[in-house]
Amino acid sequence: MRYKISHPSKELKGTIKLTASKSESNRALIIQAICEEDFSISNLAEAEDTLILQKILETEIVNPQEMYDVGSAGTTIRFLTAYFASLPGKQVTLTGTERMKKRPIGPLVEALRQLGAKIEYGGEEGFPPLRIQGVSFKGNETSLDPTISSQFATSLLLIAPKQPHGLTIRFNGGKPVSHPYINMTLKMMEHFGVYGQYHDDCISVSPQTYSLKESGQTEYTIEGDWSAASYWYAIAALSKEVDFTIMGLNEHSLQGDAVVTQLFEFFGVHTEFIEGGIKLRKEKVNAENFAYNFSDCPDIAQTLAVVVAALGIPSLFNGLETLTIKETNRLLALKNELAKMNTEVKIAKDSIIEITPAVQGLVPSAPIQTYEDHRMAMSFAVLAILGKAVEIEDPGVVKKSYPNFWKDLKSVGFVVEECA
Repeated sequence: MRYKISHPSKELKGTIKLTASKSESNRALIIQAICEEDFSISNLAEAEDTLILQKILETEIVNPQEMYDVGSAGTTIRFLTAYFASLPGKQVTLTGTERMKKRPIGPLVEALRQLGAKIEYGGEEGFPPLRIQGVSFKGNETSLDPTISSQFATSLLLIAPKQPHGLTIRFNGGKPVSHPYINMTLKMMEHFGVYGQYHDDCISVSPQTYSLKESGQTEYTIEGDWSAASYWYAIAALSKEVDFTIMGLNEHSLQGDAVVTQLFEFFGVHTEFIEGGIKLRKEKVNAENFAYNFSDCPDIAQTLAVVVAALGIPSLFNGLETLTIKETNRLLALKNELAKMNTEVKIAKDSIIEITPAVQGLVPSAPIQTYEDHRMAMSFAVLAILGKAVEIEDPGVVKKSYPNFWKDLKSVGFVVEECA
């Protein structure tokens, strides 16, 4: 299937309620599964990754299985690996798509084994599927290479307070990538009364109990997804006129991708926080060239790459080492698809790209391939605001993080048509 996306006016006007954060949702679901108190989760994300995790955790309560297929949900398999490994007596196999079987999980498995976990590989060493036999951990200290994914550290942190002797994670490979996601985890744990100590090279969490009693709450509310907001910022940056409101975002967000409020100032998009959300306003584009390290916010790199290409701004992106092991190799995918806009992308060290646009305002000369990657679809769809139709292959991939994306586009004047 292919969608043709267009817009009649080159103006972004209207209001949407943004999809909820799957990062917050997935963390909240694991905490809910561990917490001895009952509490509800409000505004849970409808992202496919979250629905898969929710279904597996609910199934565990009523009809436990010996095998769970997580599909392409990377966060889900990482969080569940630590969760199931720490449940004494539990025996389970975790598997997923063929792409999932090529996404590394070895550093997390090794860190859990250091604690006494019993995990075997069902195929290639270092990759899913995993055969897990849950045990009571004997150790309380482990080491972890944090340069591949912050989700490895998060999966360990979420189960840390329930361990009899707590848990200390020592980082042995440099600064953790996507550092703000680890901070998000710690802040969410604090909301439930669990506190950790974060030093330069380690995090320690003592035995504690997740609880909402002290706050007097029985419900946890998920914020809107700032990575999803990045697509609307991109549309605003490429629009002639903007009068646009996004509901569901907080000024003091836990999410690292909230940095879009600062980054898009370079591209003429100003953010005003209002009660319950934000308003976007269009100003002059200030950037003649652009450089940024995306180590802390890799999920918005594709969005920015498309924006600088469309605005004709030569750019240098670094800190992209995690993008080669996502749903696809996102660096190669960007190189291939930006070439359809006469934009050259040079890749260095699998972590740096140099973007050289040929002409400002070009749209792709051929349909955009999405490579089973939700962010490729949404990042390139924003180009329709330039006035020419953009065709997106396999548009259903957006269900992974933002299932209402096409519906939200239609609600503010975009034309979304299915074509052969």
